[in-house]
Amino acid sequence: MSLVVGVDIGGTKTAAGLVDPSGELLATATGPTPAAEGREAILATAAGLVRSLLRDDVAAVGVGSAGVIDPVRGVVVSATSALAGWAGTDLRGELSRRLGLPVAVDNDVHAHALGEQWRGAAAGHADVLLVAVGTGVGASLVLGGRVRHGAHAVAGHAGHVPVAAAAGLPCPCGGHGHVEAVASGPALLREYHRRAGTATTGGLAEVARLAAAGEPMAAEVLATGAGALGQAIGGLMNVLDPEIVIVGGGVAGCGEPWWGPLRAAVAAETLPALRDVPVRAAALSSTAALLGAARLALTADDDERPLRKDP
Repeated sequence: MSLVVGVDIGGTKTAAGLVDPSGELLATATGPTPAAEGREAILATAAGLVRSLLRDDVAAVGVGSAGVIDPVRGVVVSATSALAGWAGTDLRGELSRRLGLPVAVDNDVHAHALGEQWRGAAAGHADVLLVAVGTGVGASLVLGGRVRHGAHAVAGHAGHVPVAAAAGLPCPCGGHGHVEAVASGPALLREYHRRAGTATTGGLAEVARLAAAGEPMAAEVLATGAGALGQAIGGLMNVLDPEIVIVGGGVAGCGEPWWGPLRAAVAAETLPALRDVPVRAAALSSTAALLGAARLALTADDDERPLRKDP
């Protein structure tokens, strides 16, 4: 069977991977994303990385990209200033013309979810809720083995669920009181700096280290953010009824001072029938989006193919 190339376009790094139909990552290529230089430079970087991996038996390319992506039209509907001029880009069309190959595209968090479902912590499950917590808070819902995008391709913006702990706090979206304002990596670090009256030199990793060592202020900050996120996740579980919840992103590396309050808040919020739904850490790290993007390419012509664990 033919190989595919998966591409992950992020705000700081673009990566590409050569993947076989079983999900084995055969080779990778990475480079900095020229985010400030605009769409032409970003597209050229992605295309160049793909070309470095191309072989005669590569049949298609899948792309997971930052921004709101319409997977049907292949267009970037909207994007933050992290990628200059990215909104409105015909991502599928532009890359297909450059590479001479079929291209499938989706949002990077959706690609992350597909990767975890195919070869990671959610393998074997058809109904998955993935939550990614880093610079922001994003999510992806996979039902019946397929990503659900919603009517406007914005499904999964879990960071904008209101929670009591964020009341009055400004959110990057322009609103107030959303969970991203209290649970994202920058929000946690900002709150610790506010309480401590000084900035840390080691960033959020230092806050996590202090919390693990028993420093009350650091532990309180992580617990507040994790508890708010757990409340939001529990509410989403009540609505969506997933088989499993996967939590990934940089903040998920904060250890037990973060995971303990998160799981406690999820348990307090969910309906009794959902109390046994596992909440697990993502397993694939940086390769999840590459594999998920590759899966997009492999399944682009078969919307009914279930994403279940290979025998």
